[in-house]
Amino acid sequence: MTERKTPSAAAKSVGDIAPKLVQLTDDVLFGDIWERPGLSKRDRSMITVATLVSLYRSNELPFHLNRALDNGVTEQELIEMMTHLAFYAGWPCGMTAITTARDVFQSRRE
Repeated sequence: MTERKTPSAAAKSVGDIAPKLVQLTDDVLFGDIWERPGLSKRDRSMITVATLVSLYRSNELPFHLNRALDNGVTEQELIEMMTHLAFYAGWPCGMTAITTARDVFQSRRE
């Protein structure tokens, strides 16, 4: 397991009960998959957000919206993506994602 100075989001969330899941999240998902050279982090963020919106995974969405913004995806691009997905993934998915995005955008401005 990679040594970190500060606990990862996964470690903070479930590290007390699922250390192996934290290790896999940190080392494989974010340490390997997200670091592969085939796609930029920006592209990976857009794919991840689109998938989370489409699958109605609202618990993970705020983390990945913040990550997408950090990786260069703009607020306007995220809004446009969610508007588009409302027609393909379903209206509730799009509306929930938009309200979540509004909260994330607002919290980043505070």
